Amino acid sequence: MPVRSLPRGLATLLGAALMTLLSPALADGPEAFYRAQCASCHGEDRLGGIGPALLPGNLSRLTPEAAETVIRDGRAASQMPGFGERLDDAAIASLAEWLYREPEVAPTWGRDEILASQSVPHPDGSLPDTPRFEADPLNLFVVVETGDHHASVLDGDTFERIHRFPTRYALHGGPKYTPDGRYVFFGSRDGWITKVDLYNLEVVAEVRAGINMRNIAVSADGRYVMAANYLPHSLVLFDAHNLDLMKVYPVVGENGDSSRVSAVYAAPPRGSFIAALKDLEEVWEIPWPLPTEPVVSTGHMATPLEPRRRHDTPTFRVRRLPVPDYLDDFFFDPAYRHVIGASRGGQGGMVIDLDSGEKVADLPLEGMPHLGSGITWEHQGRRVMATPHLTRAAVSIIDMTDWTVIKTLETDGPGFFMRSHANSPYAWVDVFFGPNRDRVHVIDKASLEIVETLTPEPGKTAAHVEFDRDGEKLLLSLWEEDGAVIVYDAVTLEEEQRIPMSRPSGKYNVWNKTRYEEGTSH
Repeated sequence: MPVRSLPRGLATLLGAALMTLLSPALADGPEAFYRAQCASCHGEDRLGGIGPALLPGNLSRLTPEAAETVIRDGRAASQMPGFGERLDDAAIASLAEWLYREPEVAPTWGRDEILASQSVPHPDGSLPDTPRFEADPLNLFVVVETGDHHASVLDGDTFERIHRFPTRYALHGGPKYTPDGRYVFFGSRDGWITKVDLYNLEVVAEVRAGINMRNIAVSADGRYVMAANYLPHSLVLFDAHNLDLMKVYPVVGENGDSSRVSAVYAAPPRGSFIAALKDLEEVWEIPWPLPTEPVVSTGHMATPLEPRRRHDTPTFRVRRLPVPDYLDDFFFDPAYRHVIGASRGGQGGMVIDLDSGEKVADLPLEGMPHLGSGITWEHQGRRVMATPHLTRAAVSIIDMTDWTVIKTLETDGPGFFMRSHANSPYAWVDVFFGPNRDRVHVIDKASLEIVETLTPEPGKTAAHVEFDRDGEKLLLSLWEEDGAVIVYDAVTLEEEQRIPMSRPSGKYNVWNKTRYEEGTSH
C-alpha cells in the first residue's frame, strides 16, 4: 500500500509530522494552530491526507470529549503526538470545538479531484492468478480491526491468520467482493475505495470517491463499483478493474434540491444499483449492462441474462421512484422485487414494489429498525425477515407474504447486527447498545424463540456474528481495544478458540458474501 495510505491509530487526528519548533499559541485562534501543526497531515482544508478528514461529518463517530483526549494525549502506536504539555484545557477545548464547525466555504470533490487521487500499483492482470496460500480461497474471512485500523485475512477452516495489513481510517459499510472471491473492496468514511487482490495479498488500486462516503456496492458480475457520498451529494461510478472513474451523479431532485446518499446496494437479479437518499423522497435505480454470457466464477451465483423486464431505463441512467417519505436503511426480498425502507425518525417503515414504484405496505417498526442487518429464512412454508432495532430492545419478525409483524421478541437491549446461515437452525443477534452489551441472543428459527443467551466475556461488548462457508462454525467479536474474535461451534454453541485482535468489527466470509440466499444479509 502506498505510504500516503497508511494511517496510524486514529490516523494522526490532529498531529503534525514535525514538532521541533515551538507551536504558535492559540492566541491567534485554533485555525492558525491547525495550519501550523495539523495541516501537513490533515490537509489545509481539513479534507485529509496522511491523516483523516477533520470535518464534522467525518468525525461523527468521535465525540468532542474523545477528540479533546486525543489532542491532549495523542494516540499510541501512531504518528499522532499529544499537545497536553503545550496547550491548556481551555485551548484544547477550543481547538476541538473548531474542528466540529462546518467550514465557511463548503469543500468540493469532483471529477478532477477523483482523477488526481487514483493510484494503481498493480494494474489489472499484472499479478499471478493463483493464490499465494494453501487455504480455500472461498472460505476466507476478512476481519476489519478498527482499534488500530488493520484488516486480517483468516483461513476459514483453521482460523489461522494468513495476512494482516493496514487500512484506511474508519472503514464503513463492510467490504465487498467480486463474484469469484478474488478481489475485495474497502470503503472508508473519508471516501477512499481500496481494492485488494486476496490471491496475492496486495493493494492493487485505490481512489478517493468523496469527502464523506457512506458505503460502496459492487455489481454482480464484478465489473463496476458505485460509491454513495454524504459529501459531496453524489453517487460515483467506477470501472472495478483499476478503479477508473466512469461517471459522477450529482444527487439532485426534480425540484432542484440536493441530497446526501444514505447507502447504495447492488441488486443482482435486477442488474442494477439501488440508492437510498437522505434528503429526497425518492429511491434511485441505476442499471448496469447485463452480460451477454454467464459470469464464470464460483458457479454458485447466477447472473441474469434475460432482457430487463422490470423497466426500460437505459444503462447507467437514473430511474427515479418517488416515495411517500424519506427512506434510509434498506432491506430487499430475495428476488429484489420489493425494498423495505426505514422511515425518517425511526417511527416505522414501508414496502415499495420496485417494478411498479408503488408502496404496497406500511410496517409498524418503531425504534429505528436496522434493516441493513436484517436476515430472511423460510418458516412454515412462508418467507420471513427479522431485524433488530437501534433504539428498542426487540427483534421484529415479519411475514414477507402479507407484510405483517408476526412476532416481536423482547431482547436484553437494542441490537445492531443479526446473522444466520442456510445450514443453521439459529439466528444470532447482539444487544450492542445499553448496559447488557456483553450478551448475545440465539434465536431458534423454527420456534421463533430465544433459546440461549451467551455472555462471551462479562463487561466486554459482544458484536457481529459471521458464519463460515458451510455454517458449521461462526465468529463473534469482542469489540474492545484488547478484544478478540471468538470461534464457536454453530450447533453446540460451545466456544472453541479466541484470536486476539484490537476492536474487531465486521468479519466477512468470502463464500457467504458472494451469494444471495437464505440467512445472509443484503
